Amino acid sequence: MDKVFKALADANRRRLLDELYKKNGQTLNELCSHLQMTRQAATKHLVVLQEANLIVVEWNGRNKLHYLNAAPIGEIYDRWIGKYERHRIEALNKLKRNLEEERDD
Repeated sequence: MDKVFKALADANRRRLLDELYKKNGQTLNELCSHLQMTRQAATKHLVVLQEANLIVVEWNGRNKLHYLNAAPIGEIYDRWIGKYERHRIEALNKLKRNLEEERDD
């Protein structure tokens, strides 16, 4: 998970993930056309994202396609966000039930 957090810490890498979210399976040239970034800079960022398993690379002939892999982000959500969110949802459900009971009385 440390590699995922490190990868997500950089704004440029988050922008690359956002671009892949909009259109999955892009080449390096396609990704660079959306961002003000050189091919060399984008390549370095993509390597970090790939090492964190946030993207998957597939060769299609001579084209190297980059695909978003959201599974590590889902794991972060489950481990760090979801458990805190559950308490708020339960509190809202309890509030809703209490208000409905008061209205029915």
